Amino acid sequence: MDIAILIYPRFTALDAIGPYEVLGRLPGAKVTFVAEHATPQRTDTGGLGVVVDATLDELPHPDIVLVPGGPGQAAQMEDGPVHEWLRTADATSTWTASVCTGSLILAAAGLLAGKRATSNWQAIEQLRALGADALEERVVFDGKLATSAGVTAGIDMALALAAKIAGPELAQAIQLGLEYDPQPPFDAGSPHKASAEIVEAVRAYSRFEQVG
Repeated sequence: MDIAILIYPRFTALDAIGPYEVLGRLPGAKVTFVAEHATPQRTDTGGLGVVVDATLDELPHPDIVLVPGGPGQAAQMEDGPVHEWLRTADATSTWTASVCTGSLILAAAGLLAGKRATSNWQAIEQLRALGADALEERVVFDGKLATSAGVTAGIDMALALAAKIAGPELAQAIQLGLEYDPQPPFDAGSPHKASAEIVEAVRAYSRFEQVG
């Protein structure tokens, strides 16, 4: 089972690494980090570089495609090699998935038109404008499409996807093996729960990140 995780400059590390930790534990799974160019791709903080295992043309037909988000997503919205690869890969994939604003890249490639999907809470309207039936939910499945909300939601999506692929017992075993038992110190993980001041601070920071 070939799992291709697309990476690009300024992607968010956990968007890719969270699902990698889950899906890479499925029986027979081979995870490949793919990119347009063979050079290491640095994350949005610049402090971490991920080695590219294969270029896009070297893995045209993976079984699972996963697209992470991050500030670098804004530079991946124009039609070109990445979108062409996504359309080719999706034509034969068993599952096509995204985390956070990775769904905007899928939508820009024409893969979410009329499909139920989600994204980072700040990108829901943009996702809707790109033709998706955008929902404010943590994980959304529509046929073979699996999308998740921001960053940490990728772990939830990957576990739900693992259950669909290999059964709920194995997915639960993976969850336990990772000791994924969230108990956050604050109830501020959603714009509907965080204070207005925190929400605005995150919005302001995100606006800076998109142009920084």
